Amino acid sequence: MIGPLMVAPLVKVEISEGLFRITLDRPAKRNALSRALVSQLTAAVARAAGDASTRLVVLSANGPAFCAGMDLDEMQGRADAPNADDEWDKDASDYRDLLVAILKLDVPTLAVVQGPAIAGGFGLVLACDLVLASSAARFALPEPKRGISPAVVSPLLLYRIGVGPAMPLLLAGQVLTAEAAFRVGLCHMLSPPEKLDASREELATPILAGAPQALAMTKRLVQSFALATLLEQLEAGRKVSAEARRTPEAREGLAAFLEKREPTWYVPRGRKTV
Repeated sequence: MIGPLMVAPLVKVEISEGLFRITLDRPAKRNALSRALVSQLTAAVARAAGDASTRLVVLSANGPAFCAGMDLDEMQGRADAPNADDEWDKDASDYRDLLVAILKLDVPTLAVVQGPAIAGGFGLVLACDLVLASSAARFALPEPKRGISPAVVSPLLLYRIGVGPAMPLLLAGQVLTAEAAFRVGLCHMLSPPEKLDASREELATPILAGAPQALAMTKRLVQSFALATLLEQLEAGRKVSAEARRTPEAREGLAAFLEKREPTWYVPRGRKTV
């Protein structure tokens, strides 16, 4: 039984023969990233980092969606808090810290995406080394349509595919199918939904056959090329993300999304609408 001060487990961890599986387990909310889920996921990643037997971390999710992004009900609730700015800054910082923890893992990481990976959920995928996607997977960054910015995720997206291909995702809310994500290099392997487990084994087996120290050395080398720059960019993104959440546009965009209506954007005097 969950006591009044306890939080229900939202993340499952399974460890077997070098494989450290982390599973998002909030399917009723499409695995939306509540503060509790981010905290539990960060703890699971830290546990994987401290487990000497771990040779591969697999990040997956239960339910039809991989992750719907930040918990917008919870985010909207921050607006009425007397210290709303501090709360939004904490949320942006905690999410950034989670991505950094995944990026810094010495062992290979594999995201297994069975359904939509949206906004902050897409960021979790981008932080992993390898991506296996079901044909039912979808990827999108709809934040500007909700009055906020995909600022924390942006550096990872630009690192993976470059500025040109990233702009329709960042500015137009383009939704990528699994096949389109594969074509631009965001996914490394596609699978029919019913064969996703078998495809995961197909990807994981040769990684687990590698020498642990050799894999770690290879990852550290790759990290030395870009990680320092990514960390600086993620910090800049954190600041922009927190700032965007404080705007009237954020309040209107989140309210419109939760009320299932089109948002009404304020156009400054002297500006023309498109």
